[in-house]
Amino acid sequence: MIQFFRAYRKFILVFSVVSAGILYLFYEALKPKPLLPVYQPAMVNFELVDSTFQHIKKFHRIAPFRLVNQMGDTITEKTFGQKIYIADFFFTTCPTICPIMTDQMKKLQDRLLQDPQVLFLSHSVTPEIDSVAQLKKYADQKGVIAGKWHLVTGPKPEIYRLARQSYLVAKDDGDGGPYDMIHTENFVLVDPDRRVRGYYDGTDPQAMETLWEDLQILKQEYPIP
Repeated sequence: MIQFFRAYRKFILVFSVVSAGILYLFYEALKPKPLLPVYQPAMVNFELVDSTFQHIKKFHRIAPFRLVNQMGDTITEKTFGQKIYIADFFFTTCPTICPIMTDQMKKLQDRLLQDPQVLFLSHSVTPEIDSVAQLKKYADQKGVIAGKWHLVTGPKPEIYRLARQSYLVAKDDGDGGPYDMIHTENFVLVDPDRRVRGYYDGTDPQAMETLWEDLQILKQEYPIP
């Protein structure tokens, strides 16, 4: 028996390596690909969701919208057709979390500058202050690339509805009027079908790394044609 193993030692070694390789390939081929969840209003903290949407458990999508960006261009949901995008809510005079969020979004923009599959969208929650000129000034100060990252303003009721009924990221304040809100630090990952696929703390570097990893998973789900 020992003589047999000595005679065929190389063959057995090569056969074992090849077999292991084949088994690994089969495992990779059959292993389920990771998929991100599709968030519904019923899955999100009720404080951040309009009360008329809290019961929804499926088929939720970002509603159509019509806003204006820092260049004075009209921006709609069609601007992001067939694209993945990352959205948030901010205001240019915010002294607390917004500067941190903007810096984190800028880092993502720079990492994805040459990636045509991914865009960015930041909504002002104080449109009465954040005019097109104010957004342009802020964009220039922060290194925002026009066409890649849209800072948008528009009617406050529309922005309020988007925050509370579509992206599900703002608390209802109610102290200053029917369309006042307290925005959160959340970044929202949105797929080309206008579905929410992830929420991330835009002030937390570790959460930004998680966003980056999830983005790679989502890009595999929606490969560039």
